[in-house]
Amino acid sequence: MSFPMLDPDRREFLAARQQLGRVHLAAWPRTDKSLRLVELGIDWVRFSMLNHRTKAEQQRVARQRQQDDLFSADPLGESAQEAQLTILSGQSKFGDLKEDLLARGQQEPAIVTADGVLINGNRRTAALRVLRDEGHLKFQYVRCLVLPDDATPDEILNLEAELQVARDYREDYSWINEAMMNEDFYQLYGRDWEQVAQRMRRSKNDVMEQHEKLLLVQQLVDQSQGAWLPIDFTDNESAFTELAGHIRSLPAAEAAGVKNAYFLGIISGANYRDLRHFKKADNPEGLVAVELQGESALEGLLTAARSAVPENDEADPLDDFLGEVDAENTVVEDLLRLVVTKRPESVIRLVDGSHVTMQSALRGLSGAVTAAAHEAKERAREQNVVEAPFQAAGAAFTALNRLPRQLRKSRAHVRWDEAAFQEQLDSIEELLQELRETP
Repeated sequence: MSFPMLDPDRREFLAARQQLGRVHLAAWPRTDKSLRLVELGIDWVRFSMLNHRTKAEQQRVARQRQQDDLFSADPLGESAQEAQLTILSGQSKFGDLKEDLLARGQQEPAIVTADGVLINGNRRTAALRVLRDEGHLKFQYVRCLVLPDDATPDEILNLEAELQVARDYREDYSWINEAMMNEDFYQLYGRDWEQVAQRMRRSKNDVMEQHEKLLLVQQLVDQSQGAWLPIDFTDNESAFTELAGHIRSLPAAEAAGVKNAYFLGIISGANYRDLRHFKKADNPEGLVAVELQGESALEGLLTAARSAVPENDEADPLDDFLGEVDAENTVVEDLLRLVVTKRPESVIRLVDGSHVTMQSALRGLSGAVTAAAHEAKERAREQNVVEAPFQAAGAAFTALNRLPRQLRKSRAHVRWDEAAFQEQLDSIEELLQELRETP
């Protein structure tokens, strides 16, 4: 994590800016927490390209504009700044923020580096700019606290976490962006989950689960060869949460099969409430394969998937999480490899030279995965029917097995009714006889 150095003139300008006072910033990690308060032009300050709230969104915009280095080549130039303003102004509740600023003005100061890069207050400054452009000319300046000249990237990262994560940031951070911040702290603290948990104000299990979920997302992104980005899976948190938790304790081969079934369901848009039934299935990948092969409309897609040759054989980023799996590709893997590299608006060329739209292919795949999930649900229900009597009998046996240890004390009590107890034993014997004779 690094912050670009600007023209020294900017630093000199900010250093000479009239001080409105000094403010105690408790979140600043140093002993001296008193920072200068100044007023800066809203067009002079610069948005931070390292804002974790927009990290995943930046990846999407860079791809849309076909400029991978849009936010890194010249992060404080006009192109990057304009793109960042678009991202910030398009986030949820931005309209509410504008209305609040219009009604009450700026209540809390933003925070900038000694070069004028916003560390906190990016959205507020974006809202002030939009309001000014809409004709509210009173919004020309933003009040800012200025960090020391020698503020380090690590100090700034910790400051962002303290200011944003310590609050109820779930409204501001998507789970993908939160997980990415989680990963930055994981590297910063030498892969120590205890420290990450402390900084993120979460339990150790929570931050480790975020890590596992992001690993799964990253695998799909890597398999897509650039067709998909982490932000595309923002709405799939529940599916990744359940998948990560389920495969954590499974053998590698079994976990890989469950993962393939989930991945195909996620890519095709199947409902996660259906996908969760795979957790109770012995072989969810096999169930999906049966449905895929039994659907005639998918025959051309299956043929295209089988004929596709992988472009590379790179290591799976989940090997450390799942363990290595040495097995031949399955029908589900073949199909996943084919469709994950396509965007929903693209087309797939079939072996016979015809084409099928991805939207059509995804509908078919979603239907097959959903049908397999429903089959898993029915099998689990049948299994429950078979196991239920044994479970009930086991519970009854456990309860009755405790009675001999309790009877001596109970029979010694003055209120004990031996006759009533014998009647209950007779009823139990009659019930046992009935159970033995039930067809």
